[in-house]
Amino acid sequence: MQHLTVITTGGTIDKVYFDAKSDYQIGAPQIGEILAQLGVAFEFEVIPVLRKDSLEMNESDRKAIRAAVEQQAHRHVLITHGTDTMVETARALAGIPGKTIVLTGALNPARFQGSDAVFNIGCAVGAVQSLGEGVWIAMNGRIWDPERVRKNRAANRFEQVG
Repeated sequence: MQHLTVITTGGTIDKVYFDAKSDYQIGAPQIGEILAQLGVAFEFEVIPVLRKDSLEMNESDRKAIRAAVEQQAHRHVLITHGTDTMVETARALAGIPGKTIVLTGALNPARFQGSDAVFNIGCAVGAVQSLGEGVWIAMNGRIWDPERVRKNRAANRFEQVG
């Protein structure tokens, strides 16, 4: 992989909290800063498409994400996304030819100490380089097939189904 296209959609990874009552906004995409700080050995570009909590996403938003992926000249696409509806979006991206697409996110904002964001991004970068054409989810240190995974909200982690 010489070039990585990063599409950002919002989600917890980019949340900025303002007070103890959990009032937040989706802030600027964090992944570009994270990749730059890590000194990655590839070129990347960050394309913000949405700034939404994934629970607020709808079919129109998923079509916009799909269109953004389809417009990219490069094969490798990493998408940052909220975890609550990441599986639905991954399924909506199925069948895009010539692309390796990996979705990732975080259970805690990237700005928080101890966030899983950097770990998940690193896992996703490795996955997008290693996997074949298709759509994948990189969360909790594993690579998931969107057709065989769900988010267990009670346990706050992804798990295999089927």
